[in-house]
Amino acid sequence: MKQNLKVNAIWLAILLAGFGLIQGLVSAGILNFYYIQIVQQIGIQIILAVGLNLIVGFSGQFSLGHAGFMAIGAYAVGILGKMMPSYGGFAIALLVGMLVAGGVALLVGLPTLRLKGDYLAIATLGVAEIIRILIINGGSVTNGAAGIMSIPLFTSWPLVYIFVIITTLVTVNFLRSPMGRATISVREDEIAAESVGVNPTFMKVSAFVFGAMTAAIAGGLHAGYVGTIVPKDFAFMTSVNVLIIIVLGGLGSITGTFVAAIVLGILNVFLKSYSDISMIIYSLALILLMIFRPGGLLGTKEFSVAALLKKKEVK
Repeated sequence: MKQNLKVNAIWLAILLAGFGLIQGLVSAGILNFYYIQIVQQIGIQIILAVGLNLIVGFSGQFSLGHAGFMAIGAYAVGILGKMMPSYGGFAIALLVGMLVAGGVALLVGLPTLRLKGDYLAIATLGVAEIIRILIINGGSVTNGAAGIMSIPLFTSWPLVYIFVIITTLVTVNFLRSPMGRATISVREDEIAAESVGVNPTFMKVSAFVFGAMTAAIAGGLHAGYVGTIVPKDFAFMTSVNVLIIIVLGGLGSITGTFVAAIVLGILNVFLKSYSDISMIIYSLALILLMIFRPGGLLGTKEFSVAALLKKKEVK
């Protein structure tokens, strides 16, 4: 009990220190509006990637449909946020987007998650494209290909910071629960897991639904941050970019997801000065990393305060 309290106290101190550091840099004028936007972008990418890592890295399902669920959350905030231009309305819009994305993921997941590998990837990609096409043909509700403009800007870096913490805490606690361990067992050996009473379909669908809901939250925060959304924002490459983060950080590593999202976010800032060759440099960096670190930056390793305390006690 004392050990758990100590670990929780240290984590709380780390989170408060992180918040205080960013707030201090903002107050000092070191982080101007441009850099605050980058911090928000990185936070939103972390939320997206943590959810996708649960699907791909921990449950072993290759999904390319994340952009579609992000679109649901973004358009929920775009439509409802303009109808209810207040923080309360923004919260309701986020909740609606999350629930709708979860419902769609449940309906889609039950039949498609029986597929494996490339077939599942194609199926989830098809779902994302169907969502995008429905948005394009949504008439006055979604404003078609022109998108939705003048969305109330309620997303701030503290709000993104809070959602990053909540998403990570829920994901980590899920993975440490019996249900989470059962999900990982399905990834390792589906037949063996089923032989000891684990329902593989239920575990896969649960992870898929949770990942979709986190994507919707990220989409809603994105809409409340940029103020304008169009269907092309949620095209195939959006899903690929999130997939790159979790592969780069390490499939099955939440810590790796954080590191990769931050590294890529900072790298993109520097590459904007070299717009003509930015994609070449970006691609080359990823290729070299995959050659020398094929398991990603951290593989399946996680940062653990409890493990550090145990090492200190041993010494």
